[in-house]
Amino acid sequence: MAKILIVDDEPNIRLLYTAVLTEREHEVVEAENGRQALEALEREPFDLVILDIRLRAESGLDLLQEIVARYPQVPVILCSAYVSFQDDYTSWLAHSYCVKSSDPRALLEEVERVLSGRAARS
Repeated sequence: MAKILIVDDEPNIRLLYTAVLTEREHEVVEAENGRQALEALEREPFDLVILDIRLRAESGLDLLQEIVARYPQVPVILCSAYVSFQDDYTSWLAHSYCVKSSDPRALLEEVERVLSGRAARS
């Protein structure tokens, strides 16, 4: 079981991700913006962050840089409906990428891959 922070401004995406991850017995905390995400990271340790690239009033890539600077031990999976983000070098700070979809199988595969890699490094 891992503790996972989901950062996405879309409530339905947070709901979907929370449902499928808790079904796999992960503990999930949700944040709808960067401020909430950073507050959560400051309050408690996480094993993984799932981060949307386009948050309403802010850039997920800017938040990614801040997370990596403050919490370098926490892997981040970037999620986006757009593949153009891979052209931005900042996105390379993430451990993995996932295209948003109503089918969460690709996300679940990336979560397990990243978490199993993290366990192997511990």
